[in-house]
Amino acid sequence: MKRLSGNELRSSFLQYFQGKEHAVLPSSPLVPQGDPTLLFTNAGMVQFKDVFLGLDKRPYNKAVTAQKCVRAGGKHNDLDTVGRTARHHTFFEMLGNFSFGDYFKNEAITYAWEFLTGVLELPEDRLWVTIYQDDDEANSIWQSVAGVAADRIIRLGEKDNFWSMGDTGPCGPCSEIIYDRGPHLKCASPQCGIGKCDCDRWLEIWNLVFMQYNRNQEGVLTPLPRPSIDTGMGLERVSSVLQMVESNFDTDLLRPLIRSVEKLSRQSYSGDSKGFPFRVIADHARACTFLISDGVLPSNEGRGYVLRRILRRAVRFGKELNIEIPFLYRLVPVVTDIMLAAYPNLEEKMDFIQQAIRTEEERFRETLNEGMRFAQGIVQKAISRGEARISGSDAFLLYDTYGFPFDLMEDIANERGLNIDKDGFQRAMEEQRERARAARDDGKSTAVSDEIAFFAEKNEQTKFVGHEKLAEVSVVKAVFSEGKREKEAKAGSECMLVVEATPFYPESGGQAADEGLIKWPDGKAEVLEVRKIYGDIILHKIMVLEGKIEEGSTVTLEVDEKKRCKTAANHSATHLLHSSLRAVVGSHAAQAGSLVTPERIRFDFTHFAPLSQEELKKIEDLTNASIMDGQDVYSFITSLQEAKEMGATALFGEKYGDSVRVVKMGSVSAELCGGTHVKNTSQIGILRLLGENSIGAGLRRIEAITGETAFHHLREKEELLKETGNILKSAIDQIPGRVANLIAEIKEKDKEIEKLNAQMARYRLDNLVQEVKDIAGVKVLSANLPGADMDYLRSLADLLRDKLVSGVVVLGSIYGDKVNLVAVVTKDLIQRGYHAGNMIREVARIAGGSGGGRADMAQAGGKKPEELPRALQAVYDLVSKVENPLS
Repeated sequence: MKRLSGNELRSSFLQYFQGKEHAVLPSSPLVPQGDPTLLFTNAGMVQFKDVFLGLDKRPYNKAVTAQKCVRAGGKHNDLDTVGRTARHHTFFEMLGNFSFGDYFKNEAITYAWEFLTGVLELPEDRLWVTIYQDDDEANSIWQSVAGVAADRIIRLGEKDNFWSMGDTGPCGPCSEIIYDRGPHLKCASPQCGIGKCDCDRWLEIWNLVFMQYNRNQEGVLTPLPRPSIDTGMGLERVSSVLQMVESNFDTDLLRPLIRSVEKLSRQSYSGDSKGFPFRVIADHARACTFLISDGVLPSNEGRGYVLRRILRRAVRFGKELNIEIPFLYRLVPVVTDIMLAAYPNLEEKMDFIQQAIRTEEERFRETLNEGMRFAQGIVQKAISRGEARISGSDAFLLYDTYGFPFDLMEDIANERGLNIDKDGFQRAMEEQRERARAARDDGKSTAVSDEIAFFAEKNEQTKFVGHEKLAEVSVVKAVFSEGKREKEAKAGSECMLVVEATPFYPESGGQAADEGLIKWPDGKAEVLEVRKIYGDIILHKIMVLEGKIEEGSTVTLEVDEKKRCKTAANHSATHLLHSSLRAVVGSHAAQAGSLVTPERIRFDFTHFAPLSQEELKKIEDLTNASIMDGQDVYSFITSLQEAKEMGATALFGEKYGDSVRVVKMGSVSAELCGGTHVKNTSQIGILRLLGENSIGAGLRRIEAITGETAFHHLREKEELLKETGNILKSAIDQIPGRVANLIAEIKEKDKEIEKLNAQMARYRLDNLVQEVKDIAGVKVLSANLPGADMDYLRSLADLLRDKLVSGVVVLGSIYGDKVNLVAVVTKDLIQRGYHAGNMIREVARIAGGSGGGRADMAQAGGKKPEELPRALQAVYDLVSKVENPLS
């Protein structure tokens, strides 16, 4: 058996299948591109999903990948299992070979057996095979081609050995290759065996899926015309076999991380349950590093919520190891060093990843302390009510609000003799998952009717000619009204139109769709919306204005030239803005979204701190310098790999094929982009930044305008300055000095007003003391101070309390159209039962309001100014109840 490192195993796998004429493709991002149904890429086949469904065509019919995967949320969730077994992870790599209608079972089984026993030299007597119970074909091939003995082939049911993409669609039997790690890892179950237990002895290392059927809504299986192959082999699992260790965590892919945790915690790792926190941290450090490198940032929903949970779980286990400082970010360089050979982009993003993790670590430590206080409050509430159980909803609120782990809450509850309603907690958790699923379902804005989908599957792509021209004569291929295919659409009706070729750019990549008209000899229609479905069919939503439009008719499509030019200028400016932003704040400032319309630019990017005015000025200056330099803008088609090698920026979240369009602007910018652009940057005119703000944790947004819009904006600002100058009787260039002088004068006047107020307060104080009444031996003052705000009433009430030494003071005023009330009671009277909060509540009720507060001071408001005199008079009646004072 060969002793290979994880990196060597990955390379060996890719090279083997490259030798079998497979296209070697890079790992796709962890965020599935164009698939809102998945939280994360969780298998190698995800990037080929549309190929298997027949919705996408590739220039190759077999491929091989080493795919990074995350299973920590949704249906595929290994989070709670991580560290408890030798083989489960949140982040892992899946090695896979794929056939899209090329080879099938015979070759898939031959390749797998040859690679394992021939290339890796695994001992055949350690390998077992499982097949679907009815798959006699696979059974025969394993014996005749691979030479596997019949008694080492185990038939299992649909749960274990039948794979499907969903409730309907492509599916088929699968065959798993199992490695026997040895009887010393046998579990305690008397039934220990393949398909009978889930212990660490029987290690599934490779799953071969034979995609040969299509399942309809009735569950009926029909053979696919082009059967395909989808396989997945765990890199970490096979590495543990080759390196002859008993756990994935002891391989060279994870053990360096555990050693780093040992140094940070000053504790030694062991492979038993005591090492559980070490394993969790090592796994989660990898998941956090790769998720952030692919653009996911901690947040309270969706993918960001899962990342936050993983990160905080690692931090919590760090606390169990007595690591009391932010530490997880220190493991990012270790992850990078291990994985750099396969994922070189980690190095350039390392600083940003560390910053993102450290910021979240520090935030969690603060919320963990807040959560502890909240948890203690929940426990105390249950005890005071005489309850023996904390509700599941309370535990989930703590978990959801503070990221407070359930098991930690359980420990706190148990210490006080309480337990937690686990079922209620799980119900609340499932309700949140349902809300998240519903939110994802709501996001499927590209959904189309069955008839449109059927048309798209059977027809060639729409030819887009909008990069070269703004008008095109074409033929109507289909008309759809309310999702149903029709022969024609008449004036006054809305419909969806597909033509052979169009100059209309469909909404894509953040760029708004073109607007314009479609004309024919006896009619015309307005284009309301343009979008692309199934990757290459362009739908035009139109309003028929005159005549009728028919399938098969010839039409002229005309794009609104003025709006297109403005949109193109804004899109080109976005590329320059992106380049300037990265130059000023760093390469981690990657585009995370954009909106390009004829009127404005909205540009979202990854960054943790607000941009300073100086940074914004530099970005604006750099962008305008590129505009004024008159850089030529040109585009060309190349392979995705060549585009990346030449340094072209690929935008996160965009779905790219093997051939891509690169847009270059001189030596300043090169991006993968299918949008429309100017011919020369000088056509943009000028760019003006309108503002920058936060839109989420680690996400910022810049808004900008260009060209004619920017010119009008600047002119409006100049007019405002002129108007301000007229008011101040100053020239525009003298406004700052004039305003500074006025502010200084106002400050001086404020000081004078403060002095006068202080004098007035002393004067009022002396006069008010004269109005104090003795009510049954208690000094009481209830007075109206017209026009006084609440701050003045409070400060004066404090002065009067000090002056009286012992007494009750209630002050009221009519301020605007509302009543202000303040009450104070000296400490000696509080002990006798007088309470300012209770007293002010009664007084405020008369004035049409409410209020309350402490025993020594309270305030209130009212809506009936006309009742203020009666309310203040009531104070004396309340105090007069000496025998039964308020309490």
